Amino acid sequence: MWIEKETGGDDQVILSGILTYVVVMYLPGSARMPLWKWNGLVLTILLHMGPVEFLYYWFYRALHHHFLYSRYHSHHHSSIVTEPITAVIHPFAEELVYFLLFVIPMLSILFTGTASVGVMVGYVTYIDFMNYMGHCNFELVPKWVFNIFPFLKYLMYTPSFHSLHHTQFRTNYSLFMPLYDYIYGTMDKSTDKLYEDSLKGRKETPDVVHLIHPTTLQSFYHLPPAIASLASEPYSSRWYLSMLWPIPYGFMLFTSIIGSTITVERNIFHKLKLQTWAIPRFSFHYSSSSQKDTINNLIERAIFEAENEGVKVLSLGLLNQGEQFNGNGDVYLQKHPNLKIRIVDGSSLAVAVVLHCIPKGTKQVLLRGNISKVVCAIAKNLCQRGIQIGVVFKDNYDKLKLGIPTELWINLVISTSYTQKVWLVGDGELSEKEQRRAPEGTHFIPCSQFPPKKVVRNKVCIYYNTPAMVIPKAPQNVYSCENWLPRRVMSTWRVAGIVHALEGWDVHECGDIMLDIEKVWLASC
Repeated sequence: MWIEKETGGDDQVILSGILTYVVVMYLPGSARMPLWKWNGLVLTILLHMGPVEFLYYWFYRALHHHFLYSRYHSHHHSSIVTEPITAVIHPFAEELVYFLLFVIPMLSILFTGTASVGVMVGYVTYIDFMNYMGHCNFELVPKWVFNIFPFLKYLMYTPSFHSLHHTQFRTNYSLFMPLYDYIYGTMDKSTDKLYEDSLKGRKETPDVVHLIHPTTLQSFYHLPPAIASLASEPYSSRWYLSMLWPIPYGFMLFTSIIGSTITVERNIFHKLKLQTWAIPRFSFHYSSSSQKDTINNLIERAIFEAENEGVKVLSLGLLNQGEQFNGNGDVYLQKHPNLKIRIVDGSSLAVAVVLHCIPKGTKQVLLRGNISKVVCAIAKNLCQRGIQIGVVFKDNYDKLKLGIPTELWINLVISTSYTQKVWLVGDGELSEKEQRRAPEGTHFIPCSQFPPKKVVRNKVCIYYNTPAMVIPKAPQNVYSCENWLPRRVMSTWRVAGIVHALEGWDVHECGDIMLDIEKVWLASC
């Protein structure tokens, strides 16, 4: 997987730090430099355009000879579709040579007494910015730059220029200045056309959209566009991310100004194009009455955007389908009954998965948490099987009776003994005290989108993931984890939207609507 190959970016940071320390400690004049010197800037520019770019071109071209390529540079080219972190993924020997090239201007201005803090910092920033820009895989250099300054095409490359090198391998070898590719005839002939096409862009219309939101402030960094290495692992809290809290708040402020969702993931499954969109709000916003209208407007806007793009199915993930929040999505159907796009809350598949998780031979279960559409359907199905359902609170008992036929009430009981060895956990906090009362070997099976907090440590209990399914090998570009789930495991709410589109079902599944549970289960297997 590319994400495992691109976890060596810290090599360059460590190497740069060590060598910079050596330079500052042992080279004369490096510890006390003036803020700025113009002659140092001119010398740095000339040395970069000359020796650095020239030597890099031939060294980089040599790396693509089969002897060196197979032993060294092929690791960098394992990423045909690049992203910024790809820029610093190289074997250690390559990193060392690059560092020796880049210090030519810096050592030269040190030894000539023309060095300054501004030029040193500016040159390092230039190298990093251009390196990351060249691997970002989307075109961000506007055309008017080259229209006003035509000669820049020889002095500044573009992301599309370097992306061609990663796909064609034998062209576009230059560092940041394509000048030497023009001189030695290695400029790819399709460079200009790709640049033009990239600027125009190509609108990709997805077939299925899954609508989510970040859960906690730290979960922002687990979104694929944020930190890919974190996104590739199940979500867990990390202490050092707490220090970066202004960033997710800045993201929320920026997206609230533009008033739109963001696309966080794109996948392909057979002929279906899948996208995941995120509402720029966190879980704690959904519990605020002052945010209810704002968030519902964002969801409604996302539905209309998907409708206008020709999306077939939009599935509501996490709190975007809250029963108290928007009636499991029914609010949008009531306001817009003629929607062509199908809204799916995934309840039927969630019920099916939970039912298949209950161990065979189970005679009684304990139901904890709030009563929801999914919980009611599970309870009804279990009562039909003759399985006794224990409920701790009377108000939950009364709510369940409303959704279960009278002849099945015999299987509903109010129970505070906590002796059942299968606990179905819905929304709502499951206290540590309650979990400690569970008998050894208890199965904690979530029937909501959020997992219960594990606190039982002195007993052997089994905690299940939230309702989810392992996906087949066919889906492409599945490099990230969905919240706390392992990679290539999708929540049933997300899978339900995909199944809905694959089967071509022309009905909504939201509000009080439930599909045939067995039919949905068979279609998803």
